[in-house]
Amino acid sequence: MTRGFRGIFAGAAVSWVVAAGVNVWAQAAPAGPAAVPAEAAKMKAAFASSPAAIEAGKQLYTKYCRFCHGNTGGGDSTMAPKSMQPSNLTDTTWTRGSSEGVLFWVIQNGAPPKYDMKGLKGKITDADAWNLVHYVRSLGGVPKS
Repeated sequence: MTRGFRGIFAGAAVSWVVAAGVNVWAQAAPAGPAAVPAEAAKMKAAFASSPAAIEAGKQLYTKYCRFCHGNTGGGDSTMAPKSMQPSNLTDTTWTRGSSEGVLFWVIQNGAPPKYDMKGLKGKITDADAWNLVHYVRSLGGVPKS
């Protein structure tokens, strides 16, 4: 009986080591493509921007984005991990593009190439993501395209 218990314990230990190794490998791998797919730039918002959509987006921003991007979207939060450089959402320099579709894609999937910013897919609805797009675009820095 002791021998059987050791075998079960050893098997469980090996399984744990393999699972832990796979988990570490999965965390090191990028979450998606090295850049936003070109077809994302062609996407149009599911609904037009409005004061209600911007306000809903602001509430979502406060909950999900302010931690890194700061209260005003300047990318200046002191709470962001030191290894990250959150984008300034109020300036006109956007390295991934500024179209509605690109913003939607990044909000849902994360920010390539390193994916320090994780996507919100599964945490928010598509409508919520579009509200976030409208809010971010209202901050003034994103050229309207």
